[in-house]
Amino acid sequence: METITPPIRNAVRALIRRGNNILLLRKDGYEQGERFALPGGGQDLGETLEQALQRECLEEIGTRVEIRALVHVADCFKPRDTSPGSRRHLVEFLFTCTVPDAYVPINGHHPDKHQVEVVWVRLDQLADMPLYPRSLASCLADSGKSTGTVYLGSIDW
Repeated sequence: METITPPIRNAVRALIRRGNNILLLRKDGYEQGERFALPGGGQDLGETLEQALQRECLEEIGTRVEIRALVHVADCFKPRDTSPGSRRHLVEFLFTCTVPDAYVPINGHHPDKHQVEVVWVRLDQLADMPLYPRSLASCLADSGKSTGTVYLGSIDW
């Protein structure tokens, strides 16, 4: 059985849609190849969730965002590259956000380690993409529709 590496970490993610597209980070350099993820990352000590999301968006996508609403919270158990294998417990907070109308996707001043570029992706392509966490694809495709369910429980990484 894999161990869970302490402590639990809060992470914030920006769910940014423009029409039928969603803004994602394209990452590469992993053993399994490229993957896609929402902009965002870990909350630092002393930061509010909103401050963390603004900092992460500036670092990764090069712009501030307008935070609209908290839409989902989920527990994730992210695999870590350790021997023996372990997982990191993350509590993911997904916020709907907007970017300025003139925004063009670019890497921010401090992109993630494996981040290659920032891209708009059509919502109907999500199911066939290596999106992480994987189980978010269906929830993101329906992000414009309110199901009333905010807490998603434990989702697969």
